[in-house]
This record gives sequence, C-alpha cells and structure tokens, in this order.
Amino acid sequence: MKNYILALDQGTTSSRAILFDHEGRIGGCAAQEFPQHFPRPGWVEHDADDIWTSQLAVARQVLREANVRPAQVRAIGIANQRETTVLWERATGCPVGPAIVWQDRRTADQCDAMRAAGKAALIRDRTGLELDAYFSATKLAWLLDHVPDARERAGRGELCFGTVDSWLVFNLCGAHVTDVSNASRTMLFNIHLMRWDADLLALFDIPEAVLPEVVSSSAEIGATHADLFGSPIPVAGIAGDQQAATFGQACHVPGMVKNTYGTGCFMLMHAGARPAVSHERLLSTVGWRLHSSDDMRPCYLLEGSVFMGGATVQWLRDGLGIIRQSGDVEALAASVPDSGGVMLVPAFVGLGAPHWDQYARGTIVGLTRGSTAAHIARAAVEAIAYQSAELLAAMQRDAAQPVLEVRADGGAARNDLLMQFQADLLGVPVVRPRVTETTALGAAYLAGLAVHFWSSMEEIAAQWQCERRFEPAMPEDRRAALLARWGRAVERSRGWEVD
Repeated sequence: MKNYILALDQGTTSSRAILFDHEGRIGGCAAQEFPQHFPRPGWVEHDADDIWTSQLAVARQVLREANVRPAQVRAIGIANQRETTVLWERATGCPVGPAIVWQDRRTADQCDAMRAAGKAALIRDRTGLELDAYFSATKLAWLLDHVPDARERAGRGELCFGTVDSWLVFNLCGAHVTDVSNASRTMLFNIHLMRWDADLLALFDIPEAVLPEVVSSSAEIGATHADLFGSPIPVAGIAGDQQAATFGQACHVPGMVKNTYGTGCFMLMHAGARPAVSHERLLSTVGWRLHSSDDMRPCYLLEGSVFMGGATVQWLRDGLGIIRQSGDVEALAASVPDSGGVMLVPAFVGLGAPHWDQYARGTIVGLTRGSTAAHIARAAVEAIAYQSAELLAAMQRDAAQPVLEVRADGGAARNDLLMQFQADLLGVPVVRPRVTETTALGAAYLAGLAVHFWSSMEEIAAQWQCERRFEPAMPEDRRAALLARWGRAVERSRGWEVD
C-alpha cells in the first residue's frame, strides 16, 4: 500500500491540496478559488470560514479522486498565506470579524504614527521587520479595537488570534498553535530570543492570552478530528508559504536564493543560523526550525517582498477584462515584440521592499495612441520581473557573496516569456524545477521529516531536479537602460495618497 504526505497549500486567492509520494512526485492535486472582499479602497478581507471550508473541500477531494485512504496518509503539512489575521472564539471556533489580508492597508496611518514616535528601530531590531501595515500586529490591534468587546474578551482568554496556519490547525485538530516561521511575520515575535516579545505586546496593546503557542515547523502537533477524513491523520508540518517554498526548493545552504511567483513575489536567501542584518530594507525572518535538530536552532532567511505579482495578471483578467484566463497573458504579451515603451507599476496596495511606500498606487506610463491591450499585458508581465530584479539587486548589496542562480517556482514560473525576461534583467540564470509546486512540497517535506517519511534533509535535497534553465541573453547596456526607465516609472507611482 503506497503512502503519501498530504500538503495543504492555503493561498491568498485559492486553497490547494496535493499528495506527494516518497520520491516527491505529485500523486493528486485539487484546488478551489475563494473570494476576496474589498469593502473600501486599500482594504482587503477574506471570510475566514471560506478559507477553512475551501481547504477542507480540496483535501477531501484529492483523497477521493486519488483513491487514497486516510491510513495511507502519513501526515499533513500546512503552508499558508502569511500575515493574514484571523480572530475567533475559543469555545465555538467562530470568527468574530473578517480575516484581514496581508495586502490590506487600513492601518497605514497607525504605522505612520508609530514611526513618528520613533518605534521603527525597536521593531526592526526585535523582529527583523519593517514597521508596515503588511504585518499582523496592527491588523490584530484593529480587530481588537473595532469588534465589540473583543479586547476585553481577548484578555480573558475567550478569543484566539492566529495567522492562517493557526486557523487551519484549530479547525483540523483543536490546537491553538503557530510555527516559528509564521510567528516571525506578526511583528510581535522576538527572532533572537524565539518568543513573543513583552515590549512589543505592550506597544501594540495585545493581551498575551490571545496568542497561540509557538512550535517547531517540523513536529507532530496533533491529529485531525476523526470525522473530517474518516480517521485521524497527524498534523506534523507548518510553515509560512515562502519559507515552505524555500525549503521545498532545497535552499538549505547559506547563499542559495529562490523566488516564488504567486499572488505576490517573494525572494528569499538562506542566511544561516543567525538573523541577517539588512542595510537595504530587506526583511530578516525565521525560515524554519526542525524539532529533530539537536540544538533546536532555527534557520534564518533574508527576504524581499513584492505585493503584486500574479495578482497583476488577475487584475488584467478581472479588472480590465483583456484576458479571459490568467494563462492567456503569455500569448497576448508575446504577440508584440516589447511593451512599446509602456511601463506598468502595480503598486495597487503600495510598494514592498526595497521602497516600503504604503501610499504608492498603481501607475501606467508611456502610453501612446499606438498602445494596445497586448502592450499593457506585456508591461504587466515585465513588471513582475522588474520588481524582482530590484529585490535581487538589494540582496546582492547585502550579501557577502554573489548569487549564482535563482530558483523559481509558483504559478507564474510556468510563463517562459517571464522567466527569460527575468533572467535577462537579473543577469544570472533562473532555474525552474521539475516540480514547481514547491510551496506545497516544502510543507510536505517538513511534515514528512517529523514522521520519518524522509530520513534527512540530504535525502530531500537529492530529489530536487531542474526542468529548464533560463540563461541571461540581454546586452548589459540594454538591461541598464530598462532598469533606469523602470526606476523613473516607480518614482511616478510613489506617495500618491499623500498628495
């Protein structure tokens, strides 16, 4: 009887469930989109029940369609959209407000006030993060202030806060936990001492009773309720999606870099056993901690975040209607030789690293009467690559050694036009693995290590295989000219809401 690890990959726009066998091959996959809500400009919400019901539905679907019994599933691993904030009743498991999504900017003013009060350095020193509405702390504070009686109930231990991993684990097996990687994205966690920080809790006025227990990324946490799948299945792996993708890409050695092309784009470099100090406004974050490690020390990563990656293509589909499906963008963009001078800066929810401009907004420049939908589509695809090129340039300046290649994954990594343009802009090869579902694969590996489905990280790394290598082919003067033009376009998008 063949055994599997079930990976739950809970993303910003869809929930996925993928079965992986011992060779790291996909044994079945199911996916389901769920709605985002935009009640006001800059606000982005989910219904937390939609997250759970869609994730449970695809988990059941993949087992049914692959004809896999619960007894064949050795463990469940979870990878999740990070920073998205959920608040629910401990007794009933019912959400008490909307899930505030990582893209949400409603607390930008609060971040500005705290920055003016001189709090940014403390937050950066303790958490490795920039003071920004992107992270969970101000989102949680907003919920506690705006949901009736929430702050009092939270102080009494009646409410639970969690990022999406916590919300899923609570529904799967009743435990209120988060792993070290997700905890490090809340702006409440001391990444040096590896615990919730009392000074930060006081700064954001967060009662400790609402917080989850912090556990290792690879460890048996509990078993699913028997009625969910017919019999209990161990939950043994948790990581934020980008940390999971880094692990799944076998970036286990300092200096290795991966870039995930999902709703956003997230470039991470393995930084070793100590937090990295960035002079380029990149983030220092916890990658993972293996419960089997003798000294239980975590791995740290250096990260740059692009808020609008594949979501830019979704905007072409849903907002402009110039493509019917996201996969259509490559053919439309390739129908013209270049963007015709059009630059699209997709700062719909501000700009992430290295700019950290909460008030930047989406901008299209360079339009002429000859500009077409194809030129805008090409500019949208190229914008994903331009933003990632900024991240690698910053990372190269921070790092003590040159980056030799970038391992690519995520849905948009299947776009050959994008991957070649990305390699051209980066000036280093972009390598696409045979399994591009590396976020789910990383969650599976973490769970599988905990239950000895895989014996070691070396065994896991040996499974990684290249599917295609994109070599840079653009002349250096052309690359420099394009990046300079991009820089001018970015400047035109910045500080829009302040005016």
